This record gives sequence, C-alpha cells and structure tokens, in this order.
Amino acid sequence: MRTELVSEPGDPDRPNEDFASVGLPASGQGGSLVVLDGVTPPQGDYGCVHSVAWFSARLGGSLTELSVSLRDLTLSEILSRAIRRVADAHADTCDLSHPRTPQATVVLARWSAAEVEYLVLSDSALLVESPIGEVTALLDDRLSRLPRTSLATDAVADTTVRNKEGGFFTAAADPSVASRAVTGTLPRTSVRTLTALTDGATRWVEKFHEGDWTALFTLVRKEGAQALVDRVRALEAADAQERVHLRRSKTHDDATVVYVEL
Repeated sequence: MRTELVSEPGDPDRPNEDFASVGLPASGQGGSLVVLDGVTPPQGDYGCVHSVAWFSARLGGSLTELSVSLRDLTLSEILSRAIRRVADAHADTCDLSHPRTPQATVVLARWSAAEVEYLVLSDSALLVESPIGEVTALLDDRLSRLPRTSLATDAVADTTVRNKEGGFFTAAADPSVASRAVTGTLPRTSVRTLTALTDGATRWVEKFHEGDWTALFTLVRKEGAQALVDRVRALEAADAQERVHLRRSKTHDDATVVYVEL
C-alpha cells in the first residue's frame, strides 16, 4: 500500500489551515483518509477566540479517530458526531452562531475489504481511480454553480448563501450539515486509488486549466504530490500581479494532497 501526504501553507508566515490524515486500524483491515480546508475569515471579529487552524485540527482529529474506530456509523453520522464534539469544546467561550465561526470543507473516505465509502462537503475534491485507470472526480459543486453576484463580497455571501438553503455548506458548528454532504459507497473491487485535494491544489485544474482530473491524477501518481503543489506555486507566482483567474482571491493558498493506493 502506497500512501503519500503533502500539505503546504500558502504563506510561510501564517499557520496552515488545512488538515490531512490517513488512519489505518490496528487490525490491518481497511483504513480512512481525512482532508479539511479551513475557511479563512475576513479581517475583523468572527465570534471565536480560536483560530481556524485550531478548528481544523480538532475536527480533523475527531474524524480520524471516529472513522477508524466506529465502523458501524456512516460517514455522515461520523461527521455529525465530530462537529458536535468540536462545537461542545468551545460553545461556552465563542459565538457559534456567527456566520464565520471557524469552519472547513471536508473530504472523508473509508475502505474495508468489501467497499469504499466517501463524503465530500464543499469545494475540496476526491478522485477515484478504477482498476482499468479510469478517473472519476467526486465533487460537491454547489459553490461553483452559484452566480458571481452572490459571492461579490464576504457580507453578501455570509448573508445569502453560506450554510443556507440554495447556497453551499461547510462543516462549522451545526451537526445537521452532515446530511448535506455528497456521499456514496463503491465496491472495493472498483477502486484502485484515492486522491484527496484541497482547492489550493485543485487550482491546477479549476483555475489555471492546465489539464483535466485525469491529467492531475496522472501527475500525482507519476511525479508525486509535491510535484503538483510545486507546479501550482509556479503558476500562482507567474500570475501574482494580475490574479486574472476567476475568484482567485489569494495569490497562494494552503495546498494539500493525499494519495492512497488501496
């Protein structure tokens, strides 16, 4: 089993708000992967004394533990339980009703001898490669389908579409958001490789249009996860002054890639 994990901050002077892990139970049967992309809030008060990195670490740690230890729960149930656990940890000190309370996108996958389960919430991505080399992108594309006017400013997005019906959803403080995730189950025999990426890494496809999902997967498999991040950084640097690519609000973003051959 080959496993590779790369996570690089967009700014070396700021904490990496992504989280990534691969969990392998002591039994040796199956495993899980977790990738989170913490949502950087706008400047100003966001109702919490904790950082986004703190939130990502707490939620990611809970998801890692629960996904390998509670195999009788679905991934949606695991995400709901993990969100509740983190919310309880800071409900007494923070305003969890604030629209920018710490939150994150989620990719969660778990495999056994019989099946592969997956969950995707918001704009991180999970790529699944079949035994014959076909690559399928499992995405929650609600954010990409919203009109640009609804994302014109942080205030507009927070009021109209963030964690709202008809908008898009992230893992914040409401456990019920787990039911909004894109989920499914695949036969283990139909999956050879999983690749999970935050949107800092998917920029290679979605912002810079250097290739499709199959090309991105092939790059990671042949040259490694770091090669993908390095290429994204080079593209960002070349476009640093203009930022001409749609909705690229940051020159560099935290970028995380997890690659697992089952």
